[in-house]
Amino acid sequence: MSLMHQEGGDFIIRMEHYILMSSRYYLTEQALAQSTCAALSNTADPVILIGGLGMGYTLRSALDALPATAKVIVAELNPVVVDWCKGPLADLTNGASEDPRVEVRIADVAKEIARASGLSRRYDAILLDLYQGTHDANTDPGHPFYGRPALERTRAALEKGGALGVWTEDADVRFEKRLKVVGFDVKRTKPGKGGPRHIVYVAKKTDTQRKSSRPLRR
Repeated sequence: MSLMHQEGGDFIIRMEHYILMSSRYYLTEQALAQSTCAALSNTADPVILIGGLGMGYTLRSALDALPATAKVIVAELNPVVVDWCKGPLADLTNGASEDPRVEVRIADVAKEIARASGLSRRYDAILLDLYQGTHDANTDPGHPFYGRPALERTRAALEKGGALGVWTEDADVRFEKRLKVVGFDVKRTKPGKGGPRHIVYVAKKTDTQRKSSRPLRR
């Protein structure tokens, strides 16, 4: 993984030949954080988990939408990404990763989610802003984030009325069905106009899980 600074001031993060992220496009990251945090408008002292730091745009937008009493935990696998966000990328987000409300952990967010169900204080929201979206889970039932067992673990990691926010490339009806079966109400949006546009899902935890009379197609 490498960070490149282009002429004109834009940054890009690359992995081999693939561009993972550009500082020119971050509308969906903002919408992901704003939409999910808006679902917590009546929650005092919210505790949020963000999976993936990226360039920090999701984190910055979450901080702007949350009260001063909030706590935000960011799970990021790559230490170098944290270094970039505290170094050359810091000005893009007004130093979001150094905000006193933030704790950055070098950790697998799937493991952070799995252990949260045993905590006395679970998360009010979980935001998954990962490099790959939901579609791989349609052919991989054991997908660590978007397969049915993973979504059940995520639901268990949320407080009553908690929200899951997910970024993905395109609409994913099969993912929506899995969310509903494990016990979420689902809202899908496609923020912006023109240019690269992706999908934001906000799923609210319901009081009960829905029962299916037939096996769920993954």
